[in-house]
Amino acid sequence: MFANYDDRMIQRMAPMLRRVLVIDPQATSGRVVGELMRNISRPEVWTAASNDKALKMADKVNPQLIFCELASEAVDGVGFTRALRRSNLACRKAPVILLTSQATAASILAARDAGVHEFLRRPYTLKDLLKRLEAVTLHPRDWVEAVGYVGPDRRRFNSGDYAGPRKRHTDLGATPQVARIAQALKIVRSALDAFEDDRGQAMRALQAQSDELVDAGRQVGDERLVVAATAFGHYLFEVAGKPGLARAEIERRATPLLSYLPQIRDEKRIVRL
Repeated sequence: MFANYDDRMIQRMAPMLRRVLVIDPQATSGRVVGELMRNISRPEVWTAASNDKALKMADKVNPQLIFCELASEAVDGVGFTRALRRSNLACRKAPVILLTSQATAASILAARDAGVHEFLRRPYTLKDLLKRLEAVTLHPRDWVEAVGYVGPDRRRFNSGDYAGPRKRHTDLGATPQVARIAQALKIVRSALDAFEDDRGQAMRALQAQSDELVDAGRQVGDERLVVAATAFGHYLFEVAGKPGLARAEIERRATPLLSYLPQIRDEKRIVRL
C-alpha cells in the first residue's frame, strides 16, 4: 500500500484511527489532512474552524486522534490542547498532533507543556505523518494527571522536532518504582496545595495518583503504602462531586500517604522531594 512502510503496521494502527478531528481555519489544508488519513485508515473525519467549535465537536464525536493548527486568528493549538486535557470530555486523553509551517523552539516547548503528543512541520511527507501516527498508536506514553501539567509523559516526548532534555533529575540513580512513587507523592502534595484554585483538576489528579500509588506499592511490596493509597482512593470516590468539600479534610485523609514525604528510600538512594 505505502512504499517503504509495513502494511501490517498500518493495519495495527488502523483501529485506533477510526475517528479523526481536524482543527484548521483553512478548509484547504484541513482537507489535505483528512484525505491523507482516509488513504491510511479510512476513518470518519470531522473538521472545526475554531477552538470553541472544536471542543463542541470533540464532545459530540469522541475522536481517537486530533490534528490541530498551532496558531492562527481562530485557532490556538496550545490553548485548545490545554483546555481539552483539563476537561471532562471522554476524549481528553486522545493524541493531539499540532501542525505548523513555522516551528520554533519556544512553540515546540509550549506544545509539549500543554499536553500535545506530536509536532508536525509543514511541508511534511507521508512518511513523516506515518511516523507520528505510529508513535501515538503503537508506542503510547504514560499519562500524567497532575495540576500543573496534564498529558502524556513529557520525558519521552516523541516529536522529531524536539531536541531538549528527556530526563528529570529524579530519574537518575533511582529505581523506576521509587521514582514513580516519588513523582506521585509530589503530585498529591501539589494537588492539595492547588485545591482551592482548581478543584476539578486537583480531584482528578488525586484520584489518578491514588491508583498510581496502589500499583507502585504492590510492585515494591509495600503493603502499608497499598493500604493507605487504597483507602484514600475509596474516600475520593465517595466524595467526588459532592459540594462543600474542604481541603483540610481531604488533606487529613491523605496524611498516611504524605507521611512518606519528604524522602523515599531504597537500598541505594534517597530521592529528596
